[in-house]
Amino acid sequence: MPADLLQRPGRAAPTASGQAPGHRTRVFALAEARWAAAALVLFLLALPLQLTGVPAWAWGPLYAAAYVTGGWEPARAGLTALREKTLDVDLLMIVAAIGAATIGQVMDGALLIVIFATSGALEALATARTQDAVRGLLDLAPTTATRLADDGSESTVETRDLVVGDTILVRPGERVGADGRVLEGAGEVDQATITGEPLPVAKQTGDEVFAGTLNGTGALRVKVERDASESVIARIVAMVDEASRTKAPTQLFIEKVEQRYSLGMVLVSLAVFLVPLASGADLTGSLLRAMTFMIVASPCAVVLATMPPLLSAIANAGRHGVLVKSAMVMERLGQVDAVVLDKTGTLTEGTPRVTDIRPLSGSGLTEDALLALAAAAEHPSEHPLARAVVDAARARGLAIADTRDFTSTPGVGATATVDGRTVTVGAPTRLLDGREDTGSTRAGKVAADLEEGGRTAVLVLRDSVPVGVLGVADRLRADAAVTVAALTTLTGATPMLVTGDNPRAAARLAAEVGITGDDVHAGLLPQDKVEAVRRLQAGGRRALVLGDGVNDAPALATAHTGIAMGRAGSDLALETADAVVVRDELGTVPKVIALSRAARRLMAQNLAIAAVFISGLVVWDLAGHLPLPLGVLGHEGSTVIVGLNGLRLLRDAAWDHAAEVSR
Repeated sequence: MPADLLQRPGRAAPTASGQAPGHRTRVFALAEARWAAAALVLFLLALPLQLTGVPAWAWGPLYAAAYVTGGWEPARAGLTALREKTLDVDLLMIVAAIGAATIGQVMDGALLIVIFATSGALEALATARTQDAVRGLLDLAPTTATRLADDGSESTVETRDLVVGDTILVRPGERVGADGRVLEGAGEVDQATITGEPLPVAKQTGDEVFAGTLNGTGALRVKVERDASESVIARIVAMVDEASRTKAPTQLFIEKVEQRYSLGMVLVSLAVFLVPLASGADLTGSLLRAMTFMIVASPCAVVLATMPPLLSAIANAGRHGVLVKSAMVMERLGQVDAVVLDKTGTLTEGTPRVTDIRPLSGSGLTEDALLALAAAAEHPSEHPLARAVVDAARARGLAIADTRDFTSTPGVGATATVDGRTVTVGAPTRLLDGREDTGSTRAGKVAADLEEGGRTAVLVLRDSVPVGVLGVADRLRADAAVTVAALTTLTGATPMLVTGDNPRAAARLAAEVGITGDDVHAGLLPQDKVEAVRRLQAGGRRALVLGDGVNDAPALATAHTGIAMGRAGSDLALETADAVVVRDELGTVPKVIALSRAARRLMAQNLAIAAVFISGLVVWDLAGHLPLPLGVLGHEGSTVIVGLNGLRLLRDAAWDHAAEVSR
């Protein structure tokens, strides 16, 4: 059984040589397949010689060579595991084959070796194809790009040598060499490999493009915004690779039980041999029955039941822009029965815009002066509202002053020293709490007026005195309402909205997506969001939190499962979350939940298949007479069936089916 699926000690990963990038692994590129084929050829040469009565000196060496070519690698893996005080089923299979040869059943032992080696080769091929599905994404990105110098001259460079800030030229028919933003030009880009969109997308100045997508028409000048190692494709591959090295709770439980089971199986095999022998049975028959029992009772299919479905689901989700960080997370996603949603950057695009600038009378500030003051204080912040204020100031061509002593309190606001004066920008409800002076009252009325219009109010204080209020609005994501409906269908409950925004703006947006009443929680600090999640989970619910900002990170960490929006998400949220939606496509969240549930169903199917085969073959061997070749065929056949069944989730059809289920 391949190590990349089971992480067994001492077993090497499938070894391919000479395969061209971007192609599926060829069968004989795998060492396991070559050794299995050699063992099979030697067996097929020896078998007719034995059956036609040719002397043993003619066919014996061929069988011996089959034993060596098909059995050396599992024997080495088994002995390595034994040195680590682990009883490996590979070693048990080799012992059974050698035992068959010692009692004269040379052909049966060789058949066991051949079938076992062939089974291992098939599983190694399945594993390699799983890895191909992920590695193929990297092959979409070109190896070279045309870099433009400041004087307009062109040079061809390796894409891995591009750095943030470089400008590249993408001609019609070429693949984009790096993630970036269009500086000049217009065209239609086929980005189905990244976003899944069936039709080319029109791109013009200011639009984002991804490495590996195909430029159809028009030349584009693109400013590189991410290093090659940080591109969307590279992040997908890295995270899927990391996830494949983890194990799900079910797999860990199986491996914990496996050692005890294997030891018990050896003891029972000895009993199957010794008890009949003590009762007068012949040595050969008793030994043959015991070896058959040891083979058919081996838990190979059980061990392989869980990881292929989970790893296939991780790879499939990765291809469609959802990076699941571990097999454990993929298994837990299917258990979710409640969803908690952030507002800004999650249900909305996370790119709010300043719509209103209201200097307060007596502040002595113009609209431009108020905006410049707020932008200076917010400049070091990474909060979406802070970015909106800074972007608005830059759009007006305003100079942004240097700041000192910047501090930020999630859910409250930011404070900095600007031109020697303390400037605070934040939520009116927090900054005006308990204040009853005239300026505060006037600011509260302006803020309330903006919030009535569905905008988020941002209060500006100078030396603790209110000087103005900004109105900021964000656009709802196009797929927000559909996603909320799909999550409601999957979990059986309407998602909960938790936000630090004001209640009026939150209620207005929630109503647009189908969240109403007690499911809307506004004006929350980060600790309040955590408390909301804890209350939900205290009631026996398994909560999924979907967010993007620094203030969402505590709730993401507290939840049963956390998912962060990758493009707009803060570094802390991305680090804390269990999964990341790379392209901020909200609609992929219900799909990955449905995919996880499909993986869990396949795990249950695989365990049932393994149990039926093992119990059936064991009963046949103990109650009747199970021929060794048939026992070997049933045991290895069940292992292959279980492995291939789990790999069904690699297909794009599995994602499409998940999309249908989540509607």
